[in-house]
Amino acid sequence: MRMKKREAIYERPGAVLAAALLLTGLAGGAAAPRLLAPPDFAGLYHAVPNRLAPTTRREGDSLRIFLNQPSPALGSPAPAWRLTAWASYEAKQPLWQEVRPARPYPRKMAAGPAQVFTTALLASRLAPSTVLQISLDQPTLTNQPASPDQDPATTAWLPLTAERLARPFMLLDSMGLVLAHPYLRAGQGVVVAMFGASQPVRWRRYPTGTPALPPFADPRTQPAAPRTLGVLDSSAAPVAAGELLRFPQNGLYALKVGGSGGEPVRTVPLLVVQNSFPGQSTAPELIEPLRYLTTSAERQQLTQAAEPKKAVDRFWLQAAGGDQTRARDMIRRYYGRVTVANEVFSGHKAGWLTDRGLLYVVLGPPQSVRHLPDGTEHWRYDDAGRQGEAVAFTFRPRPSTLAPDNYELVRRPEYELLWYAAVERWRKTMSAR
Repeated sequence: MRMKKREAIYERPGAVLAAALLLTGLAGGAAAPRLLAPPDFAGLYHAVPNRLAPTTRREGDSLRIFLNQPSPALGSPAPAWRLTAWASYEAKQPLWQEVRPARPYPRKMAAGPAQVFTTALLASRLAPSTVLQISLDQPTLTNQPASPDQDPATTAWLPLTAERLARPFMLLDSMGLVLAHPYLRAGQGVVVAMFGASQPVRWRRYPTGTPALPPFADPRTQPAAPRTLGVLDSSAAPVAAGELLRFPQNGLYALKVGGSGGEPVRTVPLLVVQNSFPGQSTAPELIEPLRYLTTSAERQQLTQAAEPKKAVDRFWLQAAGGDQTRARDMIRRYYGRVTVANEVFSGHKAGWLTDRGLLYVVLGPPQSVRHLPDGTEHWRYDDAGRQGEAVAFTFRPRPSTLAPDNYELVRRPEYELLWYAAVERWRKTMSAR
């Protein structure tokens, strides 16, 4: 895990807040708090080497928050976090905000470069549908800037569903760190870390899903998807929480935790992927993401070539008009987007296969992202239209047990011409962003 010190982004003298400072209840007679501009979440969809990825665990009447951070230097204090609760992503004022110290988990400083830190909140302060913003807080760093921009290395947002507020366990990797993404490389280990009595853990393995349809496709004309996924495999017997689990085969795993002593069974999805993920190294891993730019016959030719990797290189060289420098830039740009999509949007399937990943790979990162109070995500591209005009796309949340963070693109026929124009820019002397 790469964890690097970052320079202060928003310098402001006296930026340290007193612990438990409530924005909605400042000293009596104080002026009303300034209404904040709606946050723009586009920055959270950029590649960073040390993205904040908090997780939670219910512990009695508390909700405990866990986060991987660099280990402090010997003698340095533990970090502090700014916690802000919002009624929705677009709320004008926070419900409350406070700065809390975080302690090591377990209760000792680790010798490694990174370790888990934790703090706890009374669960009664957190209702379902509340959104919790977690920001690093240092004397020289303020993460509630005047602008609405968000930085994924210094802030994270957690929508607090009823399931998240009740789940009495979290997932750790084999190094004892928080599993910071919803995927696990094949052969790597994961531990279900329970609070309270140990519970049995079972699993089922499912197929990982299909690529997204073009943004102009009418879902009503597509073959009906199966109502349930077929189980590919399942555990022969339960194991106890706390034991290291390894999954040698790729697929979408449903970890089923609980069922003992009257505890309900809770399901957590976990995507098991190839070792190169979120990047690409083999010929199939390079060819498959080209489905957004190619026909099935072209992909078949690439797959059946005597040397598939060289065939991929020839595809990009032809797209670049024979210019090797441009071809290398196109390869770096396209597969870089695939990698970021995998890192940011993976869930029940690889990120590039999702609706949001589809747009991210072909059109690039959006210039603006808004989360509306109903959960809808609104993306804006300033110049994605055929004539360079702004274009907006809407994603509606479609959560399920195996895909709790799934978003579905609202497809429209008017996207067809701009989509083919974007694909053509990739295929003929690339000039896209």
